[in-house]
Amino acid sequence: MQTVFSQFISSRQETIVLEMVKPLAGESLLHVGCGAGELARLFQLKKCLVTGLDASPDLLAKARMNLGVQCELVEGDIENLPFSDNEYDVTVIIFRPGIMGDPYKAIAEAVRVSRKRVFIGFYNRHSFVGTEQAIREFLGVPADSAMRFFGIGEMKFMVNQIMGNSHLTWGSVLCLPVPFCRIFSEVEELFPMKNNPLGAFAGIVFPVYYTYRTLQKPLISKLDLKAGASVTVPETVRNMLRKGNG
Repeated sequence: MQTVFSQFISSRQETIVLEMVKPLAGESLLHVGCGAGELARLFQLKKCLVTGLDASPDLLAKARMNLGVQCELVEGDIENLPFSDNEYDVTVIIFRPGIMGDPYKAIAEAVRVSRKRVFIGFYNRHSFVGTEQAIREFLGVPADSAMRFFGIGEMKFMVNQIMGNSHLTWGSVLCLPVPFCRIFSEVEELFPMKNNPLGAFAGIVFPVYYTYRTLQKPLISKLDLKAGASVTVPETVRNMLRKGNG
């Protein structure tokens, strides 16, 4: 069970994600590293068509309980997403504890499968909270848990390497060190999110402008999709691609 303080931390993270992603009803949204599906559930409540991907079958089983059968859940690698180019309106990738791998490849893959915008969430090693160990303690993450930290400038550099000089919007939350935050949590909410380099949890969102598309339209007429089929068109296309590469 979450404590009041851990609920506050989760609430601040959710606030910046929703504020920056601005999910719209009817948008297709991929959450890379969805874990047990808590954040994906927020996107469902915004009436998005949500797909979750994670490398852990155990977490995906929990996500299924949280999200229900209406959400497609896929076991996969963040560096090699099993989706078509430009398949999703929005891709959200958060480097939460347990998400490792090459961040550059993961971001490049998130860009590849998106056609509108990408959000990247990460833990800021240069925050006011202090050292990486202090951030772990602040978030309640065990010392032996795999966890990545990035500087905001470092993350912006990677995005610009992939996208060119893209229009980035960035910010952060959770600015106060633990003793102050526990006592003066209302003060934390006075800090601006946008262009704030001080918070322990940071986010970057940017538009994606694609120039080609390999998605379903040219293939739909060739697909053998029967009425009431239990798989979606994207799933069918991915199965065809896998067979073709087999």
